[in-house]
Amino acid sequence: MKTMRFYSELWPLHTPFVIARGSRTEAYVVVVEIEQDGVVGVGECTPYARYDESVDSVLAQLASVKSAIENGLDRRELLARLPAGAARNAVDCALWDLVCKQTNTTLWEQCNVPQPERIVMAQTVSIGSPEQMASTALSLFQKGATLLKIKLDDHLITERLMAIRAAVPEMTLIVDANESWQAEGLAARCQLLADVGVVMLEQPLPANQDEALAHFIHPLPICADESCHTRDDFAGLKGRYDMINIKLDKTGGLTEALALRSLAQKEGMAIMLGCMICTSRAIRAALPLAPAAKFVDFDGPTWLAQDASPALNFSCGGIQLKVPA
Repeated sequence: MKTMRFYSELWPLHTPFVIARGSRTEAYVVVVEIEQDGVVGVGECTPYARYDESVDSVLAQLASVKSAIENGLDRRELLARLPAGAARNAVDCALWDLVCKQTNTTLWEQCNVPQPERIVMAQTVSIGSPEQMASTALSLFQKGATLLKIKLDDHLITERLMAIRAAVPEMTLIVDANESWQAEGLAARCQLLADVGVVMLEQPLPANQDEALAHFIHPLPICADESCHTRDDFAGLKGRYDMINIKLDKTGGLTEALALRSLAQKEGMAIMLGCMICTSRAIRAALPLAPAAKFVDFDGPTWLAQDASPALNFSCGGIQLKVPA
């Protein structure tokens, strides 16, 4: 017999996080604990308003499966009981963590993925004036980052990119428009990004309004984020996107994320990994996906004023997993 507990937490940010759809200074997460014979598995999710989620809606979904989980509902059955999203993610990851602790194994071992010494990740530059964004980019470069994810909306695109590139001429840049662009003018913007040396563009058009990407000739790869949650979305991405961004809060946990990764690899689609603003608990659950990814965007906890304990060993631009021999 298992016991399931769940609750919300509020984590202040050290710096406002600004993207095309708004700004935030704090992060609400929901934590799930599943206990069996004194062993506790923990999972975390971040409810996201863009996907019609709130802390209350996630807590309600968790309450709806509490009895089933306590009576033995497993990860495969969970896929049918809850929709893909934050609530299912927290439960799924708690179940994975419980098995690891019960068997004294790591998540890497459970997923049959070799653990690297270090994961290189993108550091995010949130939206500000061109001068502010350039200054942030330079600061991250000086602290050791090699890959930047530039958040953009529909304004000052040229000015912001040119300022950033002038500040960090050698850094690898990816751009995330968070659905804020329109089909009109997209070709010119893609060419601008390519000319500035941007290596990938993420979700330029609104999800379900990305028909213009079909057979759209573009000079740099385009990655689906909001347009890709689970394997059910995959067929509609072909001919429109070159990459997919896998996030556990979209797939509804590691179980579906592993299946989506396998499908993408089979179909020749490159993989990016992303996260919401979260603590190390949420990132730790997604780590086994990292070796298969071209880009890893796991800097969510680095925006927190304080991380959950035990925290992952973040540095600017990376996560150290092993002590070098």
